[in-house]
Amino acid sequence: MDALLVIVFFAGIVALFTMFVTVKQGNIAVVTVFGKYKRILRPGLNVKTPFIEKIHSRVSIQNRSVELEFQATTQDQANVNFKAMLLFAVLNQEEETIKNVAFKFLDHQSLMVALTRTIEGSIRSFVATKKQSEILSLRTEIVQEVKQQLDHTLEGWGYHLIDLQLNDIAFDDTIMKSMAKVVASNNLRAAAENEGQALLITKTKSAEAEGNAIKIAAEAERIASQLRGQGVALFREEVAKGMSQAAKEMQGANLDASFILFSMWTEAIRHFAEHGQGNTIFLDGSSDSMKRTMQELMSISKGGFQVTEDKK
Repeated sequence: MDALLVIVFFAGIVALFTMFVTVKQGNIAVVTVFGKYKRILRPGLNVKTPFIEKIHSRVSIQNRSVELEFQATTQDQANVNFKAMLLFAVLNQEEETIKNVAFKFLDHQSLMVALTRTIEGSIRSFVATKKQSEILSLRTEIVQEVKQQLDHTLEGWGYHLIDLQLNDIAFDDTIMKSMAKVVASNNLRAAAENEGQALLITKTKSAEAEGNAIKIAAEAERIASQLRGQGVALFREEVAKGMSQAAKEMQGANLDASFILFSMWTEAIRHFAEHGQGNTIFLDGSSDSMKRTMQELMSISKGGFQVTEDKK
């Protein structure tokens, strides 16, 4: 009798302790009775029937993340290595959703295997329709394609997809080296084209500058020639006026006009000797030469006088 009381006492203590269940924040406990689903327990202190109700599992309602690494093959038989990060969570906290999550898979490992294989299958089916050169530029399209297919599948399991990121997309070493060579050759070609364009522009600008310089020099030479011609004409005009005036004054003084001509001729010789660029001036100093020179000057003078009288 005493032994029975002791057993009952200890059974009561155990029942008392097992009656109260604490559920942590961010989790929901699933209760079963003889293996059949009964109800759920929310976070906090809960009461259950001892020895009859059991905690089957605790479902986390927090966000979960998983990193994936897998390989896919493109349409042109290039192997692509993917590294992805998946963020998901329980769809909601409703009882039916929690019940679905608790009993859909045998355990958490089975869920992760199914989730990983589903994502790999979606990405591989999409990559198989694309060429190697298109993959790197289709990161966003790949994510969108996987999300569209994965959302519906996860909802059937009681989860929803929060985010999917492809952190790394890489090809095999051989393909990466060949792609690097292609990029390098394209860069060299672009650099050669740019250098050729720069050289063409430089030569074109140089030719334009040279042409403008020639044009400016020609214009300056034309203006200079015009000014020189005007200066010579003015010089000749002033010389003619001076000779005419001097001749008139000598005629008024009853002097021979050949004297002024001889004086002008000797002044010219002296000017040549002082300002000429050469070192030697050759003159015929004979009396016949002097006489001939004076006759030529006189004939020029008379012609000038005749022109002056005609103008009057």
